[in-house]
Amino acid sequence: MNTEDISAIKADLANKDWLIACLCAAWCDTCNFYRSSFDELRSKHPDKCFAWIDIEDQAHLVDAVDIENFPTILIQHRDQVIFLGTVLPDAGQLQRLILSMTEETPIQQVRRSALNQEAPEDWNIRELILAS
Repeated sequence: MNTEDISAIKADLANKDWLIACLCAAWCDTCNFYRSSFDELRSKHPDKCFAWIDIEDQAHLVDAVDIENFPTILIQHRDQVIFLGTVLPDAGQLQRLILSMTEETPIQQVRRSALNQEAPEDWNIRELILAS
């Protein structure tokens, strides 16, 4: 699956509860370097939808948030944003973050991370993708 193709993301997301999105920009060298590592993580988590969202090409998905640094990672379970924040461009760090937010915590105990960047409580990128 092309993690940048909104149609493919939409189809994949319709069948999965978890969304792992990298919010980046095409002009960002760090993002471009990180892309292959992000895409490789997808194979370790077939039960999750991975999306590469270019904040300029897909601005309608991220207009509600202020993305200041890259890469910014979003982890969302169903309609709840669990994590939204800048991370180091390191696949190992993202892997640990995904595990700590998803697989080690029973679903009913999932809570929004205190590390989140400011984002409106009603912002729901999953809903925006599915409505695209």
